[in-house]
Amino acid sequence: MARRPEDEYDYLFKLVLVGDSGVGKSNILSRFTRNEFNLESKSTIGVEFATRAIQVDGKVIKAQIWDTAGQERYRAITSAYYRGAVGALLVYDITKQSTFENVNRWLKELRDHADASIVIMLIGNKSDLQHMRAVSTEDAQQFSQREVLSFLETSALDATNVDKAFQTILSEIHRIVVKKSLASGESAGNGIKEGKTILVNQPDPAASKSCCT
Repeated sequence: MARRPEDEYDYLFKLVLVGDSGVGKSNILSRFTRNEFNLESKSTIGVEFATRAIQVDGKVIKAQIWDTAGQERYRAITSAYYRGAVGALLVYDITKQSTFENVNRWLKELRDHADASIVIMLIGNKSDLQHMRAVSTEDAQQFSQREVLSFLETSALDATNVDKAFQTILSEIHRIVVKKSLASGESAGNGIKEGKTILVNQPDPAASKSCCT
């Protein structure tokens, strides 16, 4: 069977979406991967993922983005959910202060269960609801600077900054992979096979045998 164009890529990076239930993680995922928004979307049950390929520095990066529920009762899937992830979008709702307060807990969970070198971006979603804003941009910027996270406000409803968020985090992951490859004396793409997940914490990408499915 002939390979389809969407099967051709240079790197496969696993990203995870984390944050409280109802902050818009599933709609961020659907907006980025399918350019869709569902106003009636319900809380995710269990885990789902979607993919999309983009170009970064002349390379095709395929993002495999995992989305799960924010409710406490699904925390049993933690270890499998984070395994192999090289990036995370930590999402809160700018209209709900409690979701921003809980960012600390989600960040701790990420740092406890994910790889130490995971790239994390803080996302303030629902920026289209400025009249209902409960979390100031300045507070989120200060938090992200203190925790050394990148930060963007997005709207899955009107697509503001959604593509930019994924482009930014995937570019940063790719930069780290290339830097580690060069440090190990190899070209960035040497030995990398299609369908392979590149783990940022490994200095030699060609030696990685891990693949996310």
